[in-house]
Amino acid sequence: MDRTLATDLARLPELLEATRRAAADALATLDERAVVPPKAKAPAPEPLPEHGDGAERALAAFRERWEPRLSASAGPRYLGFVTGGATPAALAGDWLTAAHDQNSNSALDGAGQDLERETVTWLRELFGLSEAHTGTFVSGATMSNTTGLAIAREWLGERLGVSPADDGAAALGPVRVLSGAPHSSIAKALSVLGLGRNSLVPVPTLPGREAVDPAALDRALADTPGPAVVVANAGTVNTVDFDDLRAIAALRERHDFWLHTDAAFGAFAALSPAHAHLAEGLDASDSVCVDLHKWLNVPYDSAVQFTRRRDLQARVFANSAAYLGPLGEHPDLVHLTPENSHRLRALAAWFTLRAYGRRGHREIVERDIACAHALGERLSQDPAFRLLAPVRLNVVCFTLSEAPTQARLTALREAVSSEVFLTPTVYAGTPALRAAFSNWRTTQADVRRAAEALRTAAKDLT
Repeated sequence: MDRTLATDLARLPELLEATRRAAADALATLDERAVVPPKAKAPAPEPLPEHGDGAERALAAFRERWEPRLSASAGPRYLGFVTGGATPAALAGDWLTAAHDQNSNSALDGAGQDLERETVTWLRELFGLSEAHTGTFVSGATMSNTTGLAIAREWLGERLGVSPADDGAAALGPVRVLSGAPHSSIAKALSVLGLGRNSLVPVPTLPGREAVDPAALDRALADTPGPAVVVANAGTVNTVDFDDLRAIAALRERHDFWLHTDAAFGAFAALSPAHAHLAEGLDASDSVCVDLHKWLNVPYDSAVQFTRRRDLQARVFANSAAYLGPLGEHPDLVHLTPENSHRLRALAAWFTLRAYGRRGHREIVERDIACAHALGERLSQDPAFRLLAPVRLNVVCFTLSEAPTQARLTALREAVSSEVFLTPTVYAGTPALRAAFSNWRTTQADVRRAAEALRTAAKDLT
């Protein structure tokens, strides 16, 4: 064994303790650190060492060269994208995931698959899905949407008497994928799956909304008879608008289509009695995307994909090799996703669900919703800002009242970046900013700091 490696092995408990202290220091300073550090030139690249000097010095080098440049994305005022943190239990689960280093895709090796299936059952119950849905862990919402649409592609083939998994996507001929305000990952998935971005057919939304107009969808489905795919939204990125899932599902009485619902973070509305109505009808979907490193607050990368047609899923992703587990009635996870290698992502989710239960995660969701509403109220009362949409759940979409140009909004965003991180967007043709609340640490005190930073920065804009 390499001498340095052998030394690290002999000192492993000490090295893990040093790593624990470094992690604790980073988390303890989240509230004081700049949410996004000032822009600085990246350190000059170092050459790969011929002879390493061990984990302790690698840790010291990381803390000196790279840690100060990392954002406080695990903290309470990182409101860009839709980014959760990692609850204490989720962090513990993730550390143990690395320690045990399981490839949980095969029944030939340990109980990782069983732990994942238990966790998926808990998540299914959390989101109000029936036992008709089975699920698997994937890396994020993009992979979840891609997996769901791959199953939809095979369903289209079933309707037409072909198998795209065997014969290729070209065997389907022209394909229509209809949606009102799809996330960008939908077009990306269609490109990957060989269906093409041009197969995505935009359907009009309700006036002043991002929710699809069910009547317009009805007409679009009637325009070209034959099987189609409908992508519904349970929580759009800009305004957290929800399609009427029950009304869409009812259209199947007249039209033949696969219903895929992108509920990346909107599914968590089901945890709050006051907001659960937004996600009603989710169970009628043929496939569902839910992202977990958003509102479940587990570390990146983690998402779950649900479907009613596991048989078609296995047809798409079946992997035949002597060293892999069986397909069978209950296929190994290797036969259900694009990944042959599959870290035990479920463990972090298992830990946080086991530690805090439904009530604990409901409290996180409802606190974040309350924070979003509080920021929306503060901005609506400030003459420098205007809301572009009502705060429906956990996202505040707003712009400057005067001259809301991209340049001025960029200047505003950069001016407040030490206190709060926001991401840019365009809504109804107007440049805007988004504040998305999904971190378990965020409180009303963070809302006050964010609102005050925005108010001060807006005054200084020229």
